Amino acid sequence: MTVELTQDILHEAGIGNFFRPSQLEPLGIPYHRLRQLVADDTVERISWGLYRLTEAELTERYSMASVCARVPNAIVCLLSALQVHEIGTQIPRQVWIAIPHKAKAPALTGMGVRLVRFSAAALTYGIQTTSFEEVPTRITSPARTIVDCFRFQRLVGREAAVEALREALDDRKVTIAELMRTLEVLPSRRLSAIMETGVL
Repeated sequence: MTVELTQDILHEAGIGNFFRPSQLEPLGIPYHRLRQLVADDTVERISWGLYRLTEAELTERYSMASVCARVPNAIVCLLSALQVHEIGTQIPRQVWIAIPHKAKAPALTGMGVRLVRFSAAALTYGIQTTSFEEVPTRITSPARTIVDCFRFQRLVGREAAVEALREALDDRKVTIAELMRTLEVLPSRRLSAIMETGVL
């Protein structure tokens, strides 16, 4: 019997609109069947080892969903996290993700990705779970994202970090207390100086 592949089947199995061949095998869809689905235009090959249903509606989180499906342990961070939390005006051209410090860098041919590395408490503190196009992933919280922008200021730029801080406080997306708690775990001299003086 030929096994069909639909969004309902994927979602019931906890798989998002993007998937890897290994995720389909437990559903009774071996690799040769996946190739047939691609040939029939039921499934679209996005990049090496990553596929999506052709019928799945594209959203503004398409790029993030595809990257998170390809790197399931990634943490969406910095400018991409700001965009998701609707803080600031940055529109990143790449998807910013973090992986463990000693992890092997994933092969992401054809995907616009900016990779940073987290270690120790940075891998767990202020990390939230979410999903993009039904693809489960993790993302830094608003307060954690602001602190990270100052910790990685050389990558994102001072202007982007300060703008994010101002807007997050003005729009009450973060509180001073949340920022201070985060700084206790993940220190940033630049942000601490701002918090002490109150000068942006």
